[in-house]
Parts: sequence; structure tokens; C-alpha cells
Amino acid sequence: MKKVVIIGAGGVGGVVAHKCAQASDVFGEVLLASRTKSRCDKIAAEIQQLQGKTVRTAAIDADDVKATAALLERERPAVVINVALPYQDLSIMEACLATGTPYLDTANYEPPDVAKFEYKWQWAYQERFKQAGLIAVLGSGFDPGVTNMYCAHAQKHLFDTIQYVDIVDCNGGSHGKAFATNFNPEINIREITARGRYWEKGEWKETDPLSVSMMFDYPGVGERKSFLLYHEELESLALNLKGLERIRFWMTFGESYLKHLEVLGNVGMTRIDEVDYQGTPVVPIKFLKALLPDPASLAPGYTGKTSIGCLVSGKKDGKPRKVFVYNICDHAACYQEVRAQAVSYTTGVPAVSGAVMIAKGIWNQPGVWNMEQLDPDPFLADVAARGLPWHVEERPA
Repeated sequence: MKKVVIIGAGGVGGVVAHKCAQASDVFGEVLLASRTKSRCDKIAAEIQQLQGKTVRTAAIDADDVKATAALLERERPAVVINVALPYQDLSIMEACLATGTPYLDTANYEPPDVAKFEYKWQWAYQERFKQAGLIAVLGSGFDPGVTNMYCAHAQKHLFDTIQYVDIVDCNGGSHGKAFATNFNPEINIREITARGRYWEKGEWKETDPLSVSMMFDYPGVGERKSFLLYHEELESLALNLKGLERIRFWMTFGESYLKHLEVLGNVGMTRIDEVDYQGTPVVPIKFLKALLPDPASLAPGYTGKTSIGCLVSGKKDGKPRKVFVYNICDHAACYQEVRAQAVSYTTGVPAVSGAVMIAKGIWNQPGVWNMEQLDPDPFLADVAARGLPWHVEERPA
């Protein structure tokens, strides 16, 4: 039996803890750690009640490399699952290097003071992890993560050459709140208000935020307006898909959500720089985060489904081909199983599957890797068995 340490006790961290506890054939011991131990204790109590499994808890400031390294040195886990804030990726990677611990996360590092999503900071660790004989897996969530593996599966099994990829993400659910985000509000709003970017014919092209849209018919949900965004998996997939000519990312937003976001932006509440309030420095988006509902609190009563997938076009045996590889996930079913909504579930389950790949030695090559650089077959089989079945649908080429 292996031990796993989970850092982060938000909505996704709760799902990861539940699913690691379920995976008792792989993980004989689970430790959930966060800056706020009471959040860990609440999740642990839910797991005990629902599954009869014990999850240990601890307090940790993941910004503190020495403290995190001390925790890992004491626990000696087979893998660390990082579902803390993206700002903390590098400090946790440093702690893993200091203690010889394999590393996995679900979102790339970004600096707190700049809304900039790049892998360069984590890719810079490649040689250090190689020399240490350790594996670090980046972006083992859904998007990034499962979407990368859908593309890897398409490249390995369905196409000789992939030319075009459109990653499409729809949350067709309803939580009943006037305005809320389905994952960390600060990260979510930074992502959506950034300029759009996509890769075409060897270069990056930019668009104004939310200025480009299309209609797309999502299985299980229906037709929805989808907006072009920049998303981190585009950066690695543009490098690792052979023959690629264009890759884009699209996400759906309701009119009410967009109107709230526009007003908040107009009055300065989405700013990420400090402003002076009566002699106290305040970051508006951090204050807004404190006012908005905790994403984990949205789960009870959440209805509807998510529908996320990759529309892939290219050639097979000299003929044009187009497929849609996708998953549909039900909010209410997720709540019944692990007390979470589907956005947290679709991110948390792949993190556990990735950790299982590492713990079992299926993925063991030293270095820093994006998901599509690893074997998609065992991962996709595992993620389907743990609650995220996937489908391949032929489309007119």
C-alpha cells in the first residue's frame, strides 16, 4: 500500500480526498493538508460518514518550502497531489525535490501579480527533476489533463496527422446563485478576463477578451454560445501534436454571468493590483473572492450536466477524418457520491488517476511532463473506471 499527500482542501481537494480514500487498493494511507486544517477536518468527516474510511489531516502553508519539505520528509508519500493555488506550484515542486517525492498538479503556475498563464516556470525544472530521478506531471485535471489525453489518444489511435483541434467546455448546470464561480473565484476571473489566444500555422494570435464566439451543440446539454479563451493546455499541445495547424479553446458562459463580470470589471473589482483603502492595501479581486460563494458550497442542489471534449480533425489513411471525444458529467450524481459539484469532480478524478499511474510505476520517467507526453491508454482506462467515462463520436469530415 502506498501513501498519498494531498495539498489543498477546496472543492477539488475534497473530491481528490474522497477518490483517494476509495482507491484503497492503491493508497493505504491518505493525508489531506491545507493552510486551514478545519477545512481538511470537514472533508475527512464526510469521508468517514460516507465511506467508512479514515483520512488524516494536517495544517501546512504551501508557500513555505521548508515547512512543506518537513511534512513530506516525515510522511514519505509515494506522490504529492497539488490542488492548492497555482501560485504555490513552484514552492511545492521545490519541497518535492528536497525530499525525493514525485509531484502532480492540475493547473500551471502563475505569478500572483500578473495574470499570465505559461508553463515556462515549471518547464525550467526539467533537468532538476531528471537529475533527481523524479517524475513531475503537470496539469492532470480535466482541462488541462483529460483533454490533453483525448488529443494523445487521437494522435496514437485515430489519426495519422492531426490538423485542427477545438477544445470545448460547457457547464450546463444551475446552482441558483446570482453570481458565483465553479472553482476558485480569483483564478477563474483572472482566466476569463485575460486576452484570448490561439495557435495557428506556427504562431500565437490574440483576441480581445470574450470577443470571439460560436455556437456548439454539446452532447447531453444542447446548443450553447461558446467563447474563445486562452487555456494552458494549448501551449503544450501546440508543441506535442505532430502536424498541427490550429488549436483553440472555447468555454460557455450565461448572459447573467457575463453581465455581472462586465459590471465588476467596470468598477474595478477584478483588478489584481493593490489599491489603498483608508490606509490599508487591498487587492480588489481578493476582496471580491471573500464576498462570493465558496465553490464547494454550490454542490447541494446543483442540477444539470457538464459536457467537455475535443473536436479533432485530420487525416487517416490519406482520407479526411473528424471525431469528437468527450465526457458528460452530472452535478447531482457527483454530489451523491462525494458531496461535490461536477466542475470539481471532473478536475479531481483525473488528479487521482494520474497519481495512481505514478504510484503503480506506470508513469515513472524522470523529468517534468505534460499529460500528452505520457501514455494515454492506462490513464484513460483508469479515469473512466473512476467515474468519467468517455466517448468517441465520428463527425462529418
